[in-house]
Amino acid sequence: MARTIAKDHDEKRGQILAAAARVFAEQGYDRASMSLLARECGISKANIYHYYDSKEALLYDILDTYLKELRDRIAAVDGAGMTPETHLRAVVLEILMAYRGADDEHRVQIGGMAALPSEQQRVLRDYQRDLVGQVAEIVRAVAPGVFADDSRKLRAATMSVFGMLNWFYMWNHDDSEEARRDYADLVTKLVLHGVKGL
Repeated sequence: MARTIAKDHDEKRGQILAAAARVFAEQGYDRASMSLLARECGISKANIYHYYDSKEALLYDILDTYLKELRDRIAAVDGAGMTPETHLRAVVLEILMAYRGADDEHRVQIGGMAALPSEQQRVLRDYQRDLVGQVAEIVRAVAPGVFADDSRKLRAATMSVFGMLNWFYMWNHDDSEEARRDYADLVTKLVLHGVKGL
């Protein structure tokens, strides 16, 4: 007889993912044991194995959930009826808002992906490529003549946008929505007009 799934299974899974992301971010993937993860999640080691059969499976689920949701959230920003400039600002803000409260997942993404098998890394990198591709199309639309025949320049400009956004959590200690809106404006103006445009 198949084991039934508890009504709060998804909620507990979410709590495990959040706690494990914090542990991996603070301790590093290699140093975090399943015993430590279970303790930090407030459950028994046997119970954590009910959800994940290995530390690797847990790491993959953290990154798969985080990156898939991030990609889908940004894809949902509909630019119809917007100018390319307004669309860029909307996407920059949405990325910053998606990063809000996800510092641990962000750190785990940076430092933990290499611990996964190549096939799982490929799936996660596909999410990243999709996200970068979405932003690249908006950057291209802002200045089509600049990027018409230069995919390297478009990639460099797009990755520069992500460079400004991805490290926001490292130096900014104001987690308010207002701070993120202000920074989204600044990044957008830098992309569109450079420092003189500020």
